[in-house]
Amino acid sequence: MIEVAGQTINLTDPIVLAAMGSGALVLLILVLLVMAVRAAGRSAKSTEPLMQQLGVLGQHVQHLSAGQEQLRGGLQTVSDTQANAQTQVIQTVEARLAAVQQQMQDRLADNAMRSQRAMTDMQERMKETLHGSSKQTTTSLTQLQERLASIDKAQDNITKLSGDVLSLQDILSNKQTRGAFGEIQLHDIVSKALPNDSYALQHTLSNGKRADCLIHLPNPPGPIVIDSKFPLEAYEQLRAAKTEWDLKDAVAKMKTAVTKHINDISDKYIIEGETADGALMFLPSEAVYAELHSNFPELVRKGFDARVWIVSPTTCMATLNTMRAILKDARMREQAGAIRKTLKMLHRDVELVVERVGKLDTHFRQAQRDVHEISTAAERAGKRAVKLDNFDFEELPQEDDKILPLTRTEA
Repeated sequence: MIEVAGQTINLTDPIVLAAMGSGALVLLILVLLVMAVRAAGRSAKSTEPLMQQLGVLGQHVQHLSAGQEQLRGGLQTVSDTQANAQTQVIQTVEARLAAVQQQMQDRLADNAMRSQRAMTDMQERMKETLHGSSKQTTTSLTQLQERLASIDKAQDNITKLSGDVLSLQDILSNKQTRGAFGEIQLHDIVSKALPNDSYALQHTLSNGKRADCLIHLPNPPGPIVIDSKFPLEAYEQLRAAKTEWDLKDAVAKMKTAVTKHINDISDKYIIEGETADGALMFLPSEAVYAELHSNFPELVRKGFDARVWIVSPTTCMATLNTMRAILKDARMREQAGAIRKTLKMLHRDVELVVERVGKLDTHFRQAQRDVHEISTAAERAGKRAVKLDNFDFEELPQEDDKILPLTRTEA
């Protein structure tokens, strides 16, 4: 776009392009005229053709001038048309803006009315909600009071339970009561897993030591002892340790106490020729069992070396179930002689039954033979009766005259 004397000329317009082409053509003609004039001074012979060309060029120049005038008129027309179009566009835009402003004002007024109605509805709903909330708050407060009463009761139960826990701690803090607690737990497990005649509590061995529980297993392995007096003081100190120094001290005491207890069990309850070549160390807590296996594996290995097997309530139940299977198998072996004797007597009874069945079968075959002979004699007697009835006194065949000897049954 080029603006000349207040008019805008579009370079892409075909009319403008035609005018520019005409101007270029005129410029080319003028250059040709200059070249022709120069050529005229060089050669006089070419003057006449040159004049003709100049005439032709003059005509072309006149045509170009007329084309320029037409182009100028076309440009003026185009500029006027564009000005009118711009005026119309501005008027149209102003009219549309006025319509849009009116629509916006109408919509704003409508939205204001709707907002006012919505606010009114919201206020009414808020009033209803607040009223319902006050009722719900009253109900909730009533329920809260009831729950507080329940919590008070639960607090009383917790207080009683804490007293029970403290009493349990007192029990566990005393060696004698703790040992009794372990013995009671061990007795409960053993009584559920084994028959009453397969174990003995507080059994005194030949060395004068009293075992907490002795399982009467057959040889091998023989009777095995279960000890329930585990030293829990070191474990409690280990749990209560807060500093690194306390922890190291508790770990050392734990190792010493458990090692001593393993050695005591091995020395007291493993007697050659009287008990099994091993004993069980019962831990009344799964937590202590897990602590030993997770943080003190060397103590477990020491137990293996001393043939003292460490068991918890869960693993003790599994071990006792295995022992029950061993006892059952041993009792089956003890009863094997009586079972064989009973089987021998049963075999003799079966032989007698077979003999009597054979004799009965012989009697049945003899009876069947006798019945067959009786049927034959009856048939022959019937034939004779028919002949007598028909007065047939012809000579009877020789086989009919034969009298069969009586069998043992007929006799």
